[in-house]
Amino acid sequence: MPRAKRGTKLKRRHKKLLKLAKGVIGGRKNYRQARSTVEKALVYAYRDRRVRKRDFRSLWIVRINAAARLNGTTYRSLMFGLKKAGVEVDRKVLADLAVKDPAAFSDIAALAKSKVAA
Repeated sequence: MPRAKRGTKLKRRHKKLLKLAKGVIGGRKNYRQARSTVEKALVYAYRDRRVRKRDFRSLWIVRINAAARLNGTTYRSLMFGLKKAGVEVDRKVLADLAVKDPAAFSDIAALAKSKVAA
């Protein structure tokens, strides 16, 4: 019985990895180099899927704070007032309102200010 040489499976695996390395600058036609580059890229991709969530949250907070200050309050007191008022609007929606509909955001800020003052 002849021995199994795995030629086609190995070639298929190498081709799959080299395809992932496509577009990478440098001598990445070499399987060894391509493998280390692709592994590192996959690690970055995994990590940055989580970092993206943090980055967006901080962006929303910056936008909300800027709009809150235009309405005579701060981010901290705005969020406290909204919590006291029982308004359950998340930061993503608040930031979107601050950018696209400042009038609606002003109404929300006024509600929050009234709850803080009371």
